[in-house]
Amino acid sequence: MKELKVVQLHKTYGEKTIFDQLSFLIHEKDRVGLIGINGTGKSSLLKILAGIERGDGDQQTVFYPSDYQIGYLAQEPDLNVDQTILEAVFQADNPQVRAVRAYEQALGELSQNGADEAAQQRYTQAEQKMNELDAWTIDAQAKSILQQVGLSDLTKKIAELSGGQKKRVGLAQVLITAPDLLLLDEPTNHLDYEAITWLESYLSQYKGALLVVTHDRYFLDRVVNRMFELAEGQLTEYKGNYEAYLIEKAERDRIEQEQGNKRAQLYKQELAWMRAGAKARTTKQQARIKRFDTLKESLPQGGQQEAIELDFDTTRLGKKVIELQDVSYAIEDKVILQDFSLLIQARERLGITGENGAGKSTLLNLISGRLTAQSGVISIGETVKMAYYTQQTEPIDPDKRMITYLQEVAEEVKRSDGTTISVTELLERFLFPRHTHGSKIAKLSGGERRRLYLLKLLIEQPNVLLLDEPTNDLDIATLTILEDYLQTFPGAVLTVSHDRYFLDKVAEKLVIFNGHAQIDTYFGSVEDYLAQKKEEKERTPKQVKSKEEVQVKEKTKLSYMEQKEWETIEEDIATIEEDIVRLNEEMLHQGADFTALQHLQNQIDEQNEQLEKRYARWEYLSQFV
Repeated sequence: MKELKVVQLHKTYGEKTIFDQLSFLIHEKDRVGLIGINGTGKSSLLKILAGIERGDGDQQTVFYPSDYQIGYLAQEPDLNVDQTILEAVFQADNPQVRAVRAYEQALGELSQNGADEAAQQRYTQAEQKMNELDAWTIDAQAKSILQQVGLSDLTKKIAELSGGQKKRVGLAQVLITAPDLLLLDEPTNHLDYEAITWLESYLSQYKGALLVVTHDRYFLDRVVNRMFELAEGQLTEYKGNYEAYLIEKAERDRIEQEQGNKRAQLYKQELAWMRAGAKARTTKQQARIKRFDTLKESLPQGGQQEAIELDFDTTRLGKKVIELQDVSYAIEDKVILQDFSLLIQARERLGITGENGAGKSTLLNLISGRLTAQSGVISIGETVKMAYYTQQTEPIDPDKRMITYLQEVAEEVKRSDGTTISVTELLERFLFPRHTHGSKIAKLSGGERRRLYLLKLLIEQPNVLLLDEPTNDLDIATLTILEDYLQTFPGAVLTVSHDRYFLDKVAEKLVIFNGHAQIDTYFGSVEDYLAQKKEEKERTPKQVKSKEEVQVKEKTKLSYMEQKEWETIEEDIATIEEDIVRLNEEMLHQGADFTALQHLQNQIDEQNEQLEKRYARWEYLSQFV
């Protein structure tokens, strides 16, 4: 069995220790998800495993067999801009891929000059090589992969592609080589739902091993069977998928908190003794003083317990927020919006999703005033205070220090309860340790800069948030904090995203761009929408007709029994939701009692099923109220 072994990997950047003697194994057929806040070294670890970077010192730290192949997809693939898509995909140094590359080149020459004997001979030789190495499967598979990730014109030059299209070329390039270990850095960025679903299925059946860095929690839940978490130079392993990680992580945190509380109590006792002063500072007492110092060092740092909570006061948002009336917009000959109307109200939770390049970001740019509608009217309410988290971070002076960057907006921020919180505390709550606050922005990773940029926008205390693909650059821990903040945010939130998990948590209504100015509206989750579209696609015309044939006379009002049901249904839903919260809390206190955990999980599944039925019934009854 082939495996990769890492032994005592150490890496520092300046004064910061990224990896502190990491050791781990990746076995054949392992599916490993790598998570951690931005700046902890996730991408650096992938580069070291790929041989692009090295750990500190002269000692070898990464071991694998001589015939072990590693494929690496970077966040921004390094591609030759002068090549076509097909040429770029067949760049791997692999005998079969080289044969396919030669064959495709010979075929192109022959198609242009069929009478040239030299071209005919090169084609014959290339065809023979394809037969010898049985490379036809790779050729067909590569073209299939390209189609699945949304690349159809294979003659297009890399220079003509968008950043998202280049990422998809890089993904196809690494997948066709079928290496022993796939290293994928944010592979779902810029993929549409169909491509993500295909990739999940492809990787679930992959014969080699996988190590993936991704913010896509549904992807992690469906693909991986091990989780690695990087934090403070250490790597912690969890067995199972993302859901299993959450259960075990919650239990570990509970135990650590209990131990921390015990240490804190002991520390108070020791502190009282130290302040009172021992009558004799004898050798015997030195052991107790040393114990006091050890306890002091082991206590959780200030603010740690509140690190997942954000609370800002916002200015009052009036009734009129944003309204688009018959708005049209086109880029050259490409129509983005055609007589499009949309009303945004206070506390709106709108998810904007759909095809790449169909105009989702354009809609936010029109609403924010960065673009002007070619026809129609966009009205913004007088009380609206807007913050726009764009895909590109605003220019920041790299010599500026983090805390200074935020203090230029405000020294402290008012909470919803009237109290204030300092910028220092906010940085800690947004996962920037206190000792880093004086660091220059130049030292931050790209993801850390994005996190800082988002915090700056929130400190401005807007009442309307525009978020353009926030999950592309933010880590899971930051996304969790943002999602929690948006739950209680009193204003309106408009989010452009392909992240199904994020949209399901923050959006109540979807606007789906299907291309060519075709836009759908859907109330519910992305997962439900995708399931509905799949069902519609699979349904035959005969089935549709039969449904219409059996349709009864249109209903106009509730029956007596339905009216009684409507009067209590919201209370029923609330009760079920409370039961689910209670059962989840019980799971956190079961420790390693997997029998009890499974029993509770079964109850949660049953309650979720009941909740879905009640929601469906509520939607039906509400049509006639």
